[in-house]
Amino acid sequence: MGGPSPVRILVCEDQPLVRAGYVTILSAQPDFEVVGAAVDGIEAVELAGRLTPDLIVMDIRMPRLNGIEATRRLAGPDSPRGARVLVVTTFNLDQYVYEALRAGASGFLLKDTPPPDLIAAIRTIAAGNALLAPEVTRRLIGHFGERIRQGEAQSKRRAETLARLTDRELEVLRMLATGRSNAEIAETMFLGTETVKTYVSRVLTKLHLRDRVQAVVLAYRIGLALPDD
Repeated sequence: MGGPSPVRILVCEDQPLVRAGYVTILSAQPDFEVVGAAVDGIEAVELAGRLTPDLIVMDIRMPRLNGIEATRRLAGPDSPRGARVLVVTTFNLDQYVYEALRAGASGFLLKDTPPPDLIAAIRTIAAGNALLAPEVTRRLIGHFGERIRQGEAQSKRRAETLARLTDRELEVLRMLATGRSNAEIAETMFLGTETVKTYVSRVLTKLHLRDRVQAVVLAYRIGLALPDD
């Protein structure tokens, strides 16, 4: 009997050398299959429709159609398929990260992430989890948390959300918003890691969220988490 099917990956990157580097690194993994490489967002959407990849590695700044809009078309709430997208960014592009997450991305990394971390991130997302680079998460919170809280928090939405969750689940959601891992949440709340995983699963289910990234976005949108948390 054969093993599990490889993760089918589409790379979307406008810089030829970077794109070729991704393809080379990812193709060398026995559990990955790079099914295509797009030079911009329009080509990524077209190729994704034909090749049906499991995961898309998406750049943000590209000609014709940027990575945020491409992600929205591929993974947003109106997308017929809901593809998993890993967005790559740099520190000076932080202003785009929140929009990419709102567009439906399952995670993001820095462009200078070492290859082993990129490979691990793809495996994490392909397994149905989400990934937030901690160094970017805290920077993102500092830049955008207050704007998100003031501009989008609605009292009705907040009340509805709070009513669905227990006190423990609310605390877990707050900690998710700061980029804490399950192990860090477990240590802070004096709980076992498996118990925390159960709480995280309940939060996502009750709030109809796909993954941890969407939980972070929601927490700031309703004002449950603050920039200095």
